[in-house]
Amino acid sequence: MEIITLLIAGAVAGTMAGLLGIGGGIIIVPVVSLILEAQGVSTDVVIKVAVGTSLATIMITAISSVYAHNRKGAVDWAIFKALTPWILLGTVIGTVIVDIMPGEILYVAFIVFLYAAATRLAIGNVVGKHKLPGTPGMAIVGTVNGTLSAMMGIGGGVINVPFLTYCSVPIKRAIATAASIGLPLATVSAIGFSISGQNEPGIPPASIGYVNLPIFASVVASSILFAPLGARLAHALPERTLNISFSIFLFIMASTMAWRLV
Repeated sequence: MEIITLLIAGAVAGTMAGLLGIGGGIIIVPVVSLILEAQGVSTDVVIKVAVGTSLATIMITAISSVYAHNRKGAVDWAIFKALTPWILLGTVIGTVIVDIMPGEILYVAFIVFLYAAATRLAIGNVVGKHKLPGTPGMAIVGTVNGTLSAMMGIGGGVINVPFLTYCSVPIKRAIATAASIGLPLATVSAIGFSISGQNEPGIPPASIGYVNLPIFASVVASSILFAPLGARLAHALPERTLNISFSIFLFIMASTMAWRLV
């Protein structure tokens, strides 16, 4: 039953990664957390393993998603080059913070983040008439984004897509570019989590640090197949309907996790 759940989560995550440029982690982290809790894994360890494993799966999913977007010429590589170095700096900072932060606090922080993401999707992306900031502004945005993404186990699209659309980047180009940035972000973060969790007590069996291999394999098996589908749908379906539907889903997931704390 757990394998089926993970396969479904991977399929949804892969589709959403290509569709909305959100990396899929926003689905994988709560699902993995609930599964590990049901297995009796300590709450202090649950969220860290969920985040680390999520980022490892995003690393694989993003390859397929970026390939599909790039074939359509939708990725803005100039923006990618301007943001990525700072995002990678942020991922290192975020990985260090997660390793020293109590798991219970991180668990609550993720629930708050889910509610915020659900609200953001419900409101929709604000299409602005602003220009992209210069190097100092991109450095601040990239570092903050990378830090939060590493801490929450996401590909950064939840932050990058609204930022780019606010700066007058067309929505489909923003989604494709955010998906491309998620690849190096997830890769560096996954390596960091596999190293930082080496000596953590209570880690589930078959894990490399905070990355659990059986969960990773189950999610990747389906997510990598569905990421190209999401990329194709992103160029065919109305964004507003998708945002509202996904917002409701995230609200339910956040409430389920919050209920476990009661």
